[in-house]
Amino acid sequence: MQREIGMTEPQRVTIFDTTLRDGEQSPGASMDLDGKLAMAYALRGLGVDILEAGFPIASNGDFEAVREVARRVEGPVIAGLARCNSLDIERAWDALKDAPRARLHVFLATSAIHREYKLAMAKEEIVRRSVESVSMARELCEDVEFSPEDAARTEPDFLAEVVEKAIEAGASTVNIPDTVGYAMPSEFAELIGYLKKHVRNIDQAVISVHCHDDLGLAVANSLAAVAAGARQIECTINGIGERAGNASLEEVVMAMKTRRDFHGIETGIDTTRIYPTSQLLCQVTGLVVQRNKAIVGQNAFAHEAGIHQHGVIKHRLTYEIMKPEDIGLGNNALVLGKHSGRHALRKRVEELGYELSEERLGTLFVEFKALADTKKEVFDEDLEALMSGAEADSVDIWELVAMHLSSGSESASTATICLRDRTGRTVKEAACGDGPVEAIFRAMGRASGAELSLTDYQVRGLTGGLDGRGEVSVEIEELGNRHRGRATGGDIMRASADAFLKVINRVLAAREEQKELVDVFGQ
Repeated sequence: MQREIGMTEPQRVTIFDTTLRDGEQSPGASMDLDGKLAMAYALRGLGVDILEAGFPIASNGDFEAVREVARRVEGPVIAGLARCNSLDIERAWDALKDAPRARLHVFLATSAIHREYKLAMAKEEIVRRSVESVSMARELCEDVEFSPEDAARTEPDFLAEVVEKAIEAGASTVNIPDTVGYAMPSEFAELIGYLKKHVRNIDQAVISVHCHDDLGLAVANSLAAVAAGARQIECTINGIGERAGNASLEEVVMAMKTRRDFHGIETGIDTTRIYPTSQLLCQVTGLVVQRNKAIVGQNAFAHEAGIHQHGVIKHRLTYEIMKPEDIGLGNNALVLGKHSGRHALRKRVEELGYELSEERLGTLFVEFKALADTKKEVFDEDLEALMSGAEADSVDIWELVAMHLSSGSESASTATICLRDRTGRTVKEAACGDGPVEAIFRAMGRASGAELSLTDYQVRGLTGGLDGRGEVSVEIEELGNRHRGRATGGDIMRASADAFLKVINRVLAAREEQKELVDVFGQ
């Protein structure tokens, strides 16, 4: 049932970020020390309450990373993970002990399947080991968290027994993990309610939840648990983590902020730092966020459908329940493509400085639709070409005649480029670079006489396999104007050269046009 607005003061949920621990366990997401520190500082700026820096017993590198985060990053509580044994706990404490505020997080599996196949332990042994380990951790550190691994698949009565004994032993936070993403939201909420009812000392500890996304329910389960009384959510930036990942920090936080009327919950997160932190994680790990990812995906605040674009132009709330500025984005994006309508087209053309009559808009719209059917996205250069009656890629000041590349692990990359201009004159130039892409760009600039600064370069796979095709997009900014070029092909280096040349031709054409205006009208 929805809460009545203003009925009670909002309660606060603690955000426990495990990007550097569980998130790093995501295949391909390993971070070096510099990367972990960069992320730790960003998470501090974001406002996370607890920062789980790693699993110190896992490796010497993980130990060093946790120790450096504990020593350097002030603000959040710094947590380290340990299994329920003395070696793990001592190692974790050695890494954490210099932190102004530290937390020892100990865990032991409790579900029947784990007891039988992973641990070969009876229930009594699980309880004994949990109590001993929590007690040991509590002697070292005032802040101890206990997690019964695979709690969602553990018998509720046994789970209640373990949790109660862990609290008695000194755990001030009890974390209830849905380790394999098995639970349904209503089921998980019932489990939290069961613990609140059957654990006698439950009011002496914070109930935390740690949900995985194997069935795509990690965020839903986390929010359901909060509704049932949990007051800590364990999550990661971009939802990275084991297998399908963890509950996404940005999603749980923005769900509670956007629907504060429903949840009555607030966090200490500075949401304007969400997008920059998400982007930093992509840079550190190399893992790219899917375009349609909630909150931080490229399409999260983008609109292509004409009906949606018209609505957003009239009033943002028609199709946006959050403001892009709330997560640190500058603005929404009206993506011009084959689904776009007249209103979005008019708005973008007017932003480019053109005035349109209804008759000209009608003609332009037909031309725009024809172009949009041939490409995924229509850019400003395309619109300017349509406005001048030219096709977007018809400017051919230079064409590529030949290209030769040389690259190796022990030497700098070199590129030799041969271009031909409109008079038939050919120019050949060579250049070196840290990689073949940089070498191509430098050689292309020298040959064309347009040595420019590259502001963006992206490669996207279009098809899989050894014979797959990719798309290269580049962007150059000159005198406040952005010029973009795209090319596709099976050879990414050739596609890069084609994309570079498209941008160079557009820049040179713009320069020629500017010179003609100066010649006619003077300075």
